[in-house]
Order: sequence, then C-alpha cells, then structure tokens
Amino acid sequence: MLYYPPKIWLAFGEAINGNTEIVDWLIKNSYPEVAALSHAVRGSEEATSWLFKHKFFHLAALDAAIDENMQAYQWLQANKHTFLVVFADACRGKQPAINWFYENKMEAFILIAKRIKDLRDNTTFDYHKKKF
Repeated sequence: MLYYPPKIWLAFGEAINGNTEIVDWLIKNSYPEVAALSHAVRGSEEATSWLFKHKFFHLAALDAAIDENMQAYQWLQANKHTFLVVFADACRGKQPAINWFYENKMEAFILIAKRIKDLRDNTTFDYHKKKF
C-alpha cells in the first residue's frame, strides 16, 4: 500500500528540501500529515508531536525508523506497514530496499529516499525526540 497518490509523495519529496510553497499546498489540499512528516524528517519535535496527537502513528514511526529507532521499525513491521519499512530502509541507504524500488519500477521513491538520507547525513539533529 502506498498510502498516498504518487503526486503527494513527489510533493513530500519537495517539502523535504524545505519548499514552503509545497508544504502550504499539502496543508491546503488535505494532506497536513504529509507536511508534518516533512517537518519531522527535518528534525521538528513540534511536527512529531502533531503526528502523535492526530494519531498518525505510522508516519511518526516512519520518521523514527529512518532515525534507526528499532522500536519504531519493529512497530511498523508488527503493524504490517511493509511499504514504510522498505522506505525507511531505503532512506538509510540499504541496498535491498533500493533494489526493491527498482524492481517494482518505483524509482521516484529512491530519489525521495536519497534526499532524506542526504539531509540526515548532513544535518545535526536533536535526538531527544519522543520515544516510540
């Protein structure tokens, strides 16, 4: 399950880069959780709290799993969020996940994952985020 149409995932990829116009578009078009996820990935504790408060646990877990939080990763697995598990792995540069996206002709997700990996590798974050 992809959770969102491809154009929303592409907008998410742009929001990761800090494109505030796209973030505003996501909010105005009924995807505030995707906007919040983009901020959470960029290190916003407020966005992570928003995801929890509004019961988007799978997106909060995705953010934490990208940060290599094993409890969040296992939660995604246990709750059958297989696509998000693969995406989290791709965001951490794991080759089997990247290969899975190639094999399933979903190369756009590789580009989004690379943006997230580059962001995470080149940014210092406050790792005092909520425990999952």
